[in-house]
Amino acid sequence: MRRALTFALCLAAYAAATDVPRRIVSLSPDLTEMIYGVGAFNRVVAVSNYDTYPADVARLPQLGKLDGVSYEKLMALHPDLVVINDVQAPFMEDTLKELGLHVLKASNKSVQEVYSAMLLIGKATGNEKEAAKLVAETREGLDRVARKTAGLPKQPVMLVVDRTPGTLRDLYIATGGSYLAELVEIAGGRIVVPPVALGYRQLDKEELLAINPDTILDLVQGPKSKFAGNPIEAWQEMPELKAVRAHKVFGVNEDFVPHASQRMVQTAELFAKLLHPEVK
Repeated sequence: MRRALTFALCLAAYAAATDVPRRIVSLSPDLTEMIYGVGAFNRVVAVSNYDTYPADVARLPQLGKLDGVSYEKLMALHPDLVVINDVQAPFMEDTLKELGLHVLKASNKSVQEVYSAMLLIGKATGNEKEAAKLVAETREGLDRVARKTAGLPKQPVMLVVDRTPGTLRDLYIATGGSYLAELVEIAGGRIVVPPVALGYRQLDKEELLAINPDTILDLVQGPKSKFAGNPIEAWQEMPELKAVRAHKVFGVNEDFVPHASQRMVQTAELFAKLLHPEVK
């Protein structure tokens, strides 16, 4: 009887172990960062063309763009888990499943969704305790920034996520309700553009002048931009803007800023430093 029980326990342990994915493909940079955060990055065998963190992604095969990958290369890697976010899902989820692949889809369009995605990845990789710890550490990091800015006046902010280089054409901005707007709030700011369904929208110059923000965070034209010249010069097209007159247009090019992962703590800290330089 004891021998049978021991065998059954060993069989159950083996079955549980074989359920843990050993060859993971991550097709979203944000989710790759979370996989790293929960301690499962050593099992990642390929990533997207846009992954930059952790540094070891440089040694991994890149499978393509965020809205499409090389399925031939993907299948050749024999993954037992493919991780995508819900924005990518319409472009590839059905195809991945038709190929017989196990797909994990996560959403991270808000801070709370980031926490949920961490726990989901932890469960899928067998790193549940590590995921819970990552959530706790990330939450505490954001709480720490919020405590520093509590009681300070909320700076009216416009956050630019894209524009034609060197000009103010094709302005795309984050609105209230977006992930980045949450981080601005934590950092002691207030996004001045009303929410839209997707959290991002295009803005023309007339609307920009009507909004007339006190501070502009320009995420795509930072001081180390690949585009020639001073990236802030484009804003001299509109010297009547309060942010331009007050020299409160800030170029932001840090690679962690657009990524909704545990690195959002660094983004909140950066935003707080720019909006409230008096905060240490």
